[in-house]
Amino acid sequence: MTAHNVTPVFETSTAALASLDVKTLDRDDLPSDVDMVLVLGGDGTLLSMAGRIAETGANIPMLAVNFGGLGFLTEITLDELYPSLELALNGTAKLDQRHMLRAVVKRNKQTVVERLVLNEVTIMRGASSPIMDLAVSVGSQFVANFKADGLIVASPTGSTAYNLAVGGPIVHPLVEALILTPIAPHTLTNRPIVLPKASEVRVQPVFGCDNDEVVTTFDGQFGVKLQCDDIVCVSAASGSLKLFRAPTRNYFAVLREKLKWAER
Repeated sequence: MTAHNVTPVFETSTAALASLDVKTLDRDDLPSDVDMVLVLGGDGTLLSMAGRIAETGANIPMLAVNFGGLGFLTEITLDELYPSLELALNGTAKLDQRHMLRAVVKRNKQTVVERLVLNEVTIMRGASSPIMDLAVSVGSQFVANFKADGLIVASPTGSTAYNLAVGGPIVHPLVEALILTPIAPHTLTNRPIVLPKASEVRVQPVFGCDNDEVVTTFDGQFGVKLQCDDIVCVSAASGSLKLFRAPTRNYFAVLREKLKWAER
């Protein structure tokens, strides 16, 4: 990094754990004070940092190296770390623009939670709560009442995460769309649907106010317990995440390698 006149800045708690005597910043302050973020971890670490970058409005790229398990989003391997970093610093690395989602929870017509997410927004019943009805609209158009354990609104990037696990479609991450996927729907005709990017999805769970529990989670990083008559609104965010790609693999190669796509 010295050869490129780059000063590394470490997240404060990470530097403390490694006993590093280096320049540090708190995680929430990093996006506003650096030119690029290097993430060493799994997909959860990437999602956490992606949300922080988006919420500060910082227009900076992220290079994510897999130190976790599957590492579908953190597709760069440890062996590729230094070659990928060299390409990024030289300005010759491949860079994707990953579309993000804006999620708002409204209560009595007031916004009580607002988050930016990369993968998905999930509305789910609690562990001891019964199956529920979810009234879903897209813009001013009523879609359906879903009777299910929950509902996922995913981005194309998130299509290979929870959405895929419950039977949703794989959508290429550069496609501009939203994906609406029910979780364990109580009917054979309830199927996922791909919506235009301009759509605003409005979900109002219908549940008993006294004993039932419904939770909305954002990229699996943060959750909020819903109250009766709350509405969850999900739309495309105005910004996107700049994510460096692996130097030797395209998206379809990652599908084959990580998810064993099309193998028999």
